[in-house]
Amino acid sequence: MLAAVFVSVVINYLDRTNMAVAAVALRSDLKLSQFDLGIIFSAFAWTYSILQIPGGLLVDRIGPRVLYPILLAGWSLATIVQGFAGSLLLLILCRVMVGAFEAPSFPINNRVATSWFPEDERAGAIGTYTAGQFLGLAALAPILFAVQALWGWRILFFLCGAVGLLWAWIWYALYRDPLEDPKLGDEERERLRKGGAMLEWRPSNPAAGEGTLLGSLGSGLFHRKLVGLYLGQFCIGSVSIFFLTWFPTYLVESRGIALDRAGWMTALPFLAAMVGVLFAGRLSDRLVRRGVSASAARKAPVLLGLLLSSSIALAAFARNDGEAIALMSLAFFGNGMASIAWVFVSLLAPEGRVGAVGGVFNFCGGLSAVVTPIVIGALLSRYDFDLVLVYMAGLAIVGIGSYLLLIGKVERVLSRR
Repeated sequence: MLAAVFVSVVINYLDRTNMAVAAVALRSDLKLSQFDLGIIFSAFAWTYSILQIPGGLLVDRIGPRVLYPILLAGWSLATIVQGFAGSLLLLILCRVMVGAFEAPSFPINNRVATSWFPEDERAGAIGTYTAGQFLGLAALAPILFAVQALWGWRILFFLCGAVGLLWAWIWYALYRDPLEDPKLGDEERERLRKGGAMLEWRPSNPAAGEGTLLGSLGSGLFHRKLVGLYLGQFCIGSVSIFFLTWFPTYLVESRGIALDRAGWMTALPFLAAMVGVLFAGRLSDRLVRRGVSASAARKAPVLLGLLLSSSIALAAFARNDGEAIALMSLAFFGNGMASIAWVFVSLLAPEGRVGAVGGVFNFCGGLSAVVTPIVIGALLSRYDFDLVLVYMAGLAIVGIGSYLLLIGKVERVLSRR
């Protein structure tokens, strides 16, 4: 099941970031400005962020086996249509649709991890499937650049969409929740239950004000600890979105790296991020098993990761491409470490609100994808990438403050009835 989620994350990020690969050629063919490109990068996140809370509530109601294939098919079809785009308006519309269908995907991933893994193994599981976004892009970036070089950016979108449609069918055939999986014995289910896995998902009761935004607001959804978690995710997401959108453009237009080399240059920071998230997940779980408090075991990798992320500003002083890529890789390694922050959703969320809290949490991550590409585009219209890197580093430092000052002790927030 973890492997299935891993592949789903790879495809998810493939379809949200293929625009970054196509950006330089697409902008040239369609005569778009830097600011236009920033709008296109941002458009994905308009619906992705707005629909996080409804998407999280939907995940609390509909099981992953049915919901995920519907979402996969939806965003894959929107990806294919991008290949036919001849105008800024159609590209924006397609990106909006990709964002809408991808919105509930990470709350689903978190639900699967919460169902299939006890608490002392969950950070490692989350780290593994989160690594999918980095490993997939690292391994596939050179291939995507090669596809574009051989057949053009339109074929790139057709190919990515076709892969998603195939995986939608495979997921439906493969996935089962623990209580429904015939291969899982009663002893294994009991071990999961005793370890804190959530096998039974109680449907929300609308008559009691549950499963609605107002009901969730009255149930601790904006407790100080959770606000700190949301703010931290905005900061982590902002650094991520730079790499997922503007980074290839930075290599080509700021560093002067040829497009055929940019694919391999892009792969290195993503490999570093993959190592970071796997390392952080395993380290965090090991600390928990050795009796280290949840506050220290879960927060330390995230804090260290955010600190390393702030090193992105040093790339502005790099004397050559090698130094720049090394510093970028260090920063993205740190961002990968911080990406295990999803583990805090299941640890802090009020009982019965994992999906809703996951929705708000990912809304804040999606909000960073709305704001950051446009801010970068606006900065680049007047300044260069050096100021952009300083801006990214500043957000990483704000994230450190949110974990230290707002979250405090890691413990479940009590619902307010």
